[in-house]
Amino acid sequence: MGKNEFLTPKAIANRIKAKGLQKLRWYCQMCQKQCRDENGFKCHCMSESHQRQMQVFGQNPTRIIDGYSEEFENSFLDLMRRSHRFSRVAATVVYNEYIHDRHHVHMNSTQWATLTEFVKYLGRTGKCKVDETPKGWFITYIDRDSETLFKERLKNKRARADLADEEKQEREIRRQIEKAEELLLEDDAKNAPPPPPPKELKLEEGVKVGFALGSKTSATERGESSKVVFDEVEEKEEKGVKKNKDASVGRGGNSALDELMREEEKVKEKANRKDYWLCEGIIVKVMSKTLAEKGYYKQKGVVKKVIDKYVGEIEMLESKHKLRVDQEELETVIPQIGGLVKIVNGAYRGSTARLLGVDTDKFCAKLQIEKGLYDGRILKAIEYEDICKLA
Repeated sequence: MGKNEFLTPKAIANRIKAKGLQKLRWYCQMCQKQCRDENGFKCHCMSESHQRQMQVFGQNPTRIIDGYSEEFENSFLDLMRRSHRFSRVAATVVYNEYIHDRHHVHMNSTQWATLTEFVKYLGRTGKCKVDETPKGWFITYIDRDSETLFKERLKNKRARADLADEEKQEREIRRQIEKAEELLLEDDAKNAPPPPPPKELKLEEGVKVGFALGSKTSATERGESSKVVFDEVEEKEEKGVKKNKDASVGRGGNSALDELMREEEKVKEKANRKDYWLCEGIIVKVMSKTLAEKGYYKQKGVVKKVIDKYVGEIEMLESKHKLRVDQEELETVIPQIGGLVKIVNGAYRGSTARLLGVDTDKFCAKLQIEKGLYDGRILKAIEYEDICKLA
């Protein structure tokens, strides 16, 4: 067996040593070569290939250092965005994760000599929130792109909701006006019946009409009987008028009750409509394309914990892995008809309901509340975004 063959003990030992991280001061970024000791690094610096690379570096050192600095910063921030997007973490922890890749851009080739200088630079430029503690430097990633998109999306959604509310109010007002006009016409028709035709008294020839003068008692009896007859007629007329009034009051009472219920729902809608909707125990779908490489894109999971109202700790249904994902990268799940859902936003936020039907054209659903303060109430036209399947 030759001296430098692949399976010699020395070659195997060299490969084992080369697998681990080596000292930073013995790494040449221009040649991308890692040396194990000072002697090896010295020999590399005297080689022709290194001398050629140094001639290239000497022609424009500022541009090369700026390029390495930009690449180092972008890689570091990408790691923060993927692994620690919404958490406050020690800078050394992120740096140790970053240097696990042997082919990363080393810090000795950038404009920052130490990690502390780089962390301060991130704080000055507003790319991260930096805190100095007795335990070291802590950083929090500031996701400006998703924050801007979220604000614009929320603003557009509110504008559409305001337009829809105005149209609904106009339609409701027109409907109430038409209903009131119909009720007035019906009341007028009932309260003003046509008068009966007058009866003519015809006397045939040869018929005599006589008046007998009786006693006082008979006259009083006749007066009392006539009075009773007229009292009965007046009572019937008063009862008919009262019935008409009661009917009109009943119809007006129902419309007033509906109006009160609508006003109450509007008040609850304003009070319970929030820009966050995550809650524990619901099934959501992961829509983050940055997680597509790991196989989580369009996969479902259960919300086990809600962090700061906007971030959910998701346990994937298939792999049982746990992720922390922002609600902007999650989507609600609609169950089959008859399944249980959680109302996560809107007037009836927090109630449990059963899905009765869906309208795919209008992207809304029909529900019946099963648990909560409004048990048994049927809700129509609830948007898909406001309901989510229960685990």
